Amino acid sequence: MKAMILAAGLGNRMRPLTLYKPKPLLEVGGKPLIVWHIEKLKEIGVTDIVINSAWLADVLIGALGDGSQFGVNILWTREEEGLETAGGIINALPLLGTEPFILVNGDVWTTFDFASLLEIQLDQDLAHLVFVKNPPQHLQGDFTLVNGRAYTFEQAQQGEDLTYSGVAVLHPQMFAGLENGKRPLAPLLKQAMLDGRVSAEKMHASWVDVGTPERLTALDLQIRQGMYA
Repeated sequence: MKAMILAAGLGNRMRPLTLYKPKPLLEVGGKPLIVWHIEKLKEIGVTDIVINSAWLADVLIGALGDGSQFGVNILWTREEEGLETAGGIINALPLLGTEPFILVNGDVWTTFDFASLLEIQLDQDLAHLVFVKNPPQHLQGDFTLVNGRAYTFEQAQQGEDLTYSGVAVLHPQMFAGLENGKRPLAPLLKQAMLDGRVSAEKMHASWVDVGTPERLTALDLQIRQGMYA
């Protein structure tokens, strides 16, 4: 199984930290955010990892290289400008192949065990999403979880409203026939939900959307204090 880590964002909310360093290279617990993901993927035997790049791409690629220092094989895509989530994935499809792959947002941090993702059987589904309890900055959530299935708010009259964690298993078929270009992922996920083709689970692990300098500093301190040991 292959994986893709999304790492092309500008990191505007993290400025001035991201003026000279891409957000995935910002460190918590003495280690870049993206390296935590790479090591977790390596632990479960996922060693072919595609990473997209745009903002400060040369700095990011220079730091991680071909992945040999981590025992993995990193394949890079470059985007002249950020293509958003779905656009970045479509651009990387030639490297990802035709089988389901793990997707991880480069700007989240989690203790979630990726091993369970290897057991996901999409069958007729196009996606399996990992949800989290709604964080303080996003109390309304993104989607609704009902009996292991994901629904839009409009579809579900009951269930638990949760936030997408940025961790998923996607089938390349979700992007079939779509042209390259700037495109967000959320509308594609919603359409797949309307078609009844998205499974989901609620994460029972620590998770942080490292979206501001304050959250980065707090997470770094918590890791160093052993809160997530």
